[in-house]
Order: sequence, then structure tokens, then C-alpha cells
Amino acid sequence: MKVDLIKRLAMGAFVGCFIVMIIMVLISLQGGPHNVHFSGETIINAFLGSIVVGWGFSITGLIYEREDIAFPLQVSFQMGIGMIILFVIAIYLQWMPINMGLGVIVEWIVIACIFAAVSWFGFYIYYYLVARDLNKKLNGE
Repeated sequence: MKVDLIKRLAMGAFVGCFIVMIIMVLISLQGGPHNVHFSGETIINAFLGSIVVGWGFSITGLIYEREDIAFPLQVSFQMGIGMIILFVIAIYLQWMPINMGLGVIVEWIVIACIFAAVSWFGFYIYYYLVARDLNKKLNGE
């Protein structure tokens, strides 16, 4: 259990940082790399915030080990808790521009949901393929 928790924390931190770095690169490319200047504080906040958000999504993934809970509820639980953590961190670190009006907030939430869904689907496909390969080995194929 301890090893699994450590693996989940490490994977959550990695994926969280990876996604935030992709977003920072996209921001840089949009404005032109020579026109974007991230301060040290911004980079440190992005690093630490992305780790916390990654942990929120990865630790809640433990819900999938409970076979007595329906799969749609498991997904809803993980995404719900993960998104709440993301929104709290985003407001605290001012990633979400709450002072720019409702339209920008809705756009930010939609983009965050798309990133979360794509990440979740990627992990789902990966673990599905791993399970399929293990089943083939167990069946002697």
C-alpha cells in the first residue's frame, strides 16, 4: 500500500507538472516566446501548484480499487474532487482570471475540463491495454 501511494504521488506530481509546462509553452507560443516573461514567483507557483493538483487527481484514483462502486460514480468522484482541488489552487494562485468576467472563467473551466478528460482517457486506454496484455499472458496466448 505504501509503495502504491508513493507511485501515485510521484505520477501525480509528474503529470501535473507536465501539463502545466505544456500550458506555459502554449502561452509562450501564442504571445511569441520573446514577448513572454514568467517571473520566478510564477514558475515556483506553477511548479508547486501543479504538484498539488496532480496529487489531487492521482490520490482520488484509489477509488478505482473499490469494486463495490459503479464505474461512472468512480469517475465522477475522481474528476469532481480533482477539479475542486484544481479550481481552489487556480483561484489561489490566480491561474483563473476571476476578475476578467464570467466568459473568461467559463472558457478557463471548459479548457481545464478538456485537459482533465484527455488525461483521464489516456490513462484509461493505457491501463486497459496493460490489463488486456496481462489477460493474454494468463490465458497462455
